[in-house]
Amino acid sequence: MTIKNNESNLPAVILSNVQKSFGSLSVLKNINITVNPGTVTVILGPSGSGKSTLLRLINQLETLSAGSISIYGERIGVKKVTHKGEECLQALSDKEISKQRSKLGMVFQRFNLFPHMTALENVMEAPVHVLGMSKQEAHDLAIEELKRVGMAERMNHYPAELSGGQQQRVAIARALAMKPEIMLFDEPTSALDPELVGEVLNVMRNLAKDGMTMIVVTHEIGFAREVADQVVFMDDGMVVECG
Repeated sequence: MTIKNNESNLPAVILSNVQKSFGSLSVLKNINITVNPGTVTVILGPSGSGKSTLLRLINQLETLSAGSISIYGERIGVKKVTHKGEECLQALSDKEISKQRSKLGMVFQRFNLFPHMTALENVMEAPVHVLGMSKQEAHDLAIEELKRVGMAERMNHYPAELSGGQQQRVAIARALAMKPEIMLFDEPTSALDPELVGEVLNVMRNLAKDGMTMIVVTHEIGFAREVADQVVFMDDGMVVECG
């Protein structure tokens, strides 16, 4: 299955002089990264170097202190308005932020599945309640995405009945069901037992082969070597190497 990326010639993501502080603590310092459509960017670095914060900024789970982030040429979080004859920036409404965020799928360290729902119901939830799909449409889509991650046979199981690797694969299917243009992965294997890591990385390898634009924060050096088109090394809130 080939992923259909945004058809413009614009970069998928541009981070320009991005800065983030929490109080007096500077977490990200002048980050400049460009991610092209259909490529995999892997972000490596020690714990506390700002990698996860970077993803949270892209997905607007945190707000920028300075700089800008654009997704396919559209600046996130703000829009240009004219006030008293002068052009200025205005913060987006929650509804506008949700619309921008819908272009992105995010997979977290912890799977965040609803424990009272089956794997199938977890994947159906957002297409029904966010995209407004009928239950039948969402059901068919959920089965398709669960097949894609090798979890169709376990679709009627609850999270407690699944291994960590299986839960993470369901979480990936849930993100894919929203038809994102870009997938963000925040250390998707760090909460898994070592023997379960491979099954999640295989799903991610297949997504890369299909042409999905991906930004992956991970400690899996082998995965970075094998799959990444661009590797970014971060330390102390700065990009120390990129290529």
